[in-house]
Amino acid sequence: MSTINSQDDEDTFKILIATDIHLGYLEKDPVRGNDTFVTLNEILDHAQNNEVDFILLGGDLFHENKPSRKTVHSCLESLRKYCMGDRPVQFEILSDQAVNFHYSKFPWVNYQDENLNISIPIFSIHGNHDDPTGADALCALDILSCAGLLNHFGRSTSVEKIDISPILLRKGRTKIALYGLGAIPDERLYRMFVNKQVTMLRPKEDEDSWFNLFVIHQNRSKHGATNYIPEQFLDDFIDLVVWGHEHECKIAPSQNEQQRFYVSQPGSSVVTSLSPGEAVKKHIGLLHVKGKKMKMQKIALETVRTFHMEDIVLADHPDLFNPDNPKVTQAIQAFCMEKVELMLDKAERERLGNPRQPEKPLIRLRVDYTGGFEPFSVHRFSQKYVDRVANPKDIIHFFRHREQKEKDDSDLNFGKLVSRPASEGMTLRVEDLVKQYFQTAEKKVQLSLLTERGMGEAVQEFVDKEEKDAIEELVKFQLEKTQRFLKERRTDAEEEKIDEEVRKFRESRKKNTEEEDEEVREAMTRARAHRSEDTVLVAASSDEELMDTGMKGTGDSDDGLPATLSRGSGRARGRARGARGQNSTARGSSRRGRGSTSQETATSSRTYKPVSVPAKNMSVMDAFRSLKPEPTLNSSKSYSEFFQETIEDDSDLEDISIVPSSKVNQRLSTTSSRSKTGSQSQTSRGVDFESDEDEFDPFKSTATSRRTK
Repeated sequence: MSTINSQDDEDTFKILIATDIHLGYLEKDPVRGNDTFVTLNEILDHAQNNEVDFILLGGDLFHENKPSRKTVHSCLESLRKYCMGDRPVQFEILSDQAVNFHYSKFPWVNYQDENLNISIPIFSIHGNHDDPTGADALCALDILSCAGLLNHFGRSTSVEKIDISPILLRKGRTKIALYGLGAIPDERLYRMFVNKQVTMLRPKEDEDSWFNLFVIHQNRSKHGATNYIPEQFLDDFIDLVVWGHEHECKIAPSQNEQQRFYVSQPGSSVVTSLSPGEAVKKHIGLLHVKGKKMKMQKIALETVRTFHMEDIVLADHPDLFNPDNPKVTQAIQAFCMEKVELMLDKAERERLGNPRQPEKPLIRLRVDYTGGFEPFSVHRFSQKYVDRVANPKDIIHFFRHREQKEKDDSDLNFGKLVSRPASEGMTLRVEDLVKQYFQTAEKKVQLSLLTERGMGEAVQEFVDKEEKDAIEELVKFQLEKTQRFLKERRTDAEEEKIDEEVRKFRESRKKNTEEEDEEVREAMTRARAHRSEDTVLVAASSDEELMDTGMKGTGDSDDGLPATLSRGSGRARGRARGARGQNSTARGSSRRGRGSTSQETATSSRTYKPVSVPAKNMSVMDAFRSLKPEPTLNSSKSYSEFFQETIEDDSDLEDISIVPSSKVNQRLSTTSSRSKTGSQSQTSRGVDFESDEDEFDPFKSTATSRRTK
């Protein structure tokens, strides 16, 4: 790696590099809740003091896909404090910004916006924690970008082919081509690299004069056959790769011997898992670039909570621990307490030289109790350190090492029996668990129509992105596709033949992974659209309730309260909401209690007119027939019909209406007179009831439960 003289600032870029800040991690923890916000302020303070040209973030600025208001507010506060000011930006952008930020409503870099005063621009890709999701494919970075505090780049909208267009920067005689690629599922990106579907575009003029900087957020270490991105997949014209997602700090650039580029792995700025990689000292980098030369300066973070970790293998101490000793558990506990005390002393010595470091450290002691030992009570052990460590519940971690038995004892390789850290092999994904479950399940519960891959992706969306309709929509989509396939094949209506065709169709889908990915994407799109429709319906229904006052007759002035306020007021509320005109099989029993009566009500007016009621009570079926002359098997009673018969006898129900008694009496008299004189059609949307006869009411319990909710 070539070095430069960083004192020549006219042609030298100064770039602050950080990744995986994870804002909002454990924000509700009373001890560690503010760690991420304090560290972000330290990172931005270093950028301001070093007068960097810009900040480059490698993804996972936020820990959650949907960060809390506190997290977003704290982030906006810090960015506004440190990144806005009068100091001029010394570099210019040469590329077409409409291409670099084509997905933004403001497709230009924030410091060129005439309405903003930016002194330190921030360029960031998204990570797997804060990636775009939902019907509009938005993420938290888009909020910051829209506010003009951050430049979100490296976002790929295509799932078939990725063209990475660089942001071309120039300062003096130094030119940087900044490439970025936000987080994409590793297996999909791996397959796209293999199929030559990822292209990194290069400037047409003077290709060799550009310093090519690429920031990526993927698995670097191998977690599976295709669940990572090998460095050999990247183009060899790149000069430096900033690799996010991996939390172990390896910020010093290391050269790839085959591709000849350098890789810098800044790691996370906060401890999010008690693993060996997180115990490494946390740093950020100050990158100097002049021409084709670079220099990386390490900057240690002082506000990061210190983390100490140690492993114990009980079998390695036969002189101290004997499994046959009845008091061996007490001896193990005393030994662990001694180790914890030593780590606490070490943490205290480190803190003496750094007053900005948090007071309580993170301590982790992993105990391998293989060999017949028994673990002691971790909860009781942790109580002794509640006031001294930041993670009292996670101090001790017991595990047993499992050795793989060789088929032939004579060929036993003792080198393979070396114990590995417990963190290795513990990274499991949801889709892997789903696949493993169905592959090992009994035949009667195995998937015969769906595929393990598709179901795993749907569960992943349900768990990580909170897409509540993901699994349902995937099942519907694949069921419809299978039905179309059977119709096209004109399969005979015999169970054996249908099963055989379904099995063949399923196997063909499993082999065609691209088609299966397309199915999952289509199902997720439908799920997001379905969620958007639900949101619109809820908003529309709320507006409809608020508009009740304007929709009612002028003679019923005291009846203008929203229906939701007096739904359980017995006869004091003689009006029920009618159907919304939807199909009864789809939404006939929705949670809001609005059933559908018939297709006729869909075209009826939304004004709620009173109708007369027969002198005697009708049975459930009579009332149902009076509203629907030609009922069908799929019809269901509307909420107004249920409510009609429920409120006829309110002797056992408590009147909880918030309407004053004088207005109740006035409304009762008004309702009574209107019910006698204003006879209207039975298909009206609202019904008034005024009957005092006591008859058996099968729906009284239902109404009572609704009143108590």
